[in-house]
Order: sequence, then structure tokens, then C-alpha cells
Amino acid sequence: MAVAVFTLLAALCLGSVTAMIVSRNPAHNALFLVVAFSSLGGLFGLLDAPYAAAAQVLVYAGAIMVLFLFAVMMFNLRQPEPRSRNKARMALSAAAAAILLAELVLAGKRALTAAGSPAGPAPAGRDIALLGRLLFTDYLYPFEITALLVVAAIAGALALAGRKEGE
Repeated sequence: MAVAVFTLLAALCLGSVTAMIVSRNPAHNALFLVVAFSSLGGLFGLLDAPYAAAAQVLVYAGAIMVLFLFAVMMFNLRQPEPRSRNKARMALSAAAAAILLAELVLAGKRALTAAGSPAGPAPAGRDIALLGRLLFTDYLYPFEITALLVVAAIAGALALAGRKEGE
């Protein structure tokens, strides 16, 4: 039963990601991404990672997607770009996809050939406390830098959205 549910969620995730890539409507893309994040949350739940599942659904499928939809509505992305820009973007996207695919193949090969198994799962309830402790002690600076980058990205998006048509 678990294998069937896992397969169904994985197929749903892959289908929604593929639809997100193919779709040209930004609002539909955001909704397909919500489905992908939700199915990933289900996959994490099946893999006995309740914190990752809850974070996936609450943070990514909830909060971040609301921010994406807000940005899509602010930028008014209804008009398609000229074809010449799309061809250059497609070539750049194909190159980036090839690099990501090569990284995925190398990571999968490394995971399959790694000797020994990773450490066992953390005791229930302890992994969240450990994560919080590490986040605010050993990884405090990367956490704060990430927060600053997110704030800078939001300020940049608001500045871009505030431009007039002629600028």
C-alpha cells in the first residue's frame, strides 16, 4: 500500500512539475508548484520525516506560494515576451538544465556507490530541537545572511514593480 501511495505521489509531483514547465500562464505555474510542494510533503511524510513534511506543506506550499502569487499579480505578466528574447532564454535554460541533469546523475551515482549507510534516524522529537539549536548556534551567520538576502530580494521586487511603463 505504501509503495502504491509513494508511486502515486511521485507521479503527481512529476506531472505537476512538468505541467508547470510547459504552462505559459504564470498563475497556473504557481498553482502547479503548490501541487508539487504538497505532493513532496506527502512523500516526506511517507519517508518518516514529519518535520520536513510539515515544513514543506506549511512553508513552501503555503507561505512562499502566497508570496509568488502576490508577485505574479504585481508584475502583471500577462503579455508574452518577444520571440527573439525567448530563443535566447530557451538556449540558456537548456544549458542550465543540462548542467543540473549532469549534477543529478553525478549525485545519484555517488549515492549509489557510497560505502556504508548514513547514520540512523534521530530519535523522535529530538531532531526538531537539534535543528533549532544548530540553526541558532553553529549556523547563525548563514541563517542571518539568508534572511538579509530574502529581504533584499523582496525590496528589489517591490522596486521593480513600482516602475512606470516608460522607465
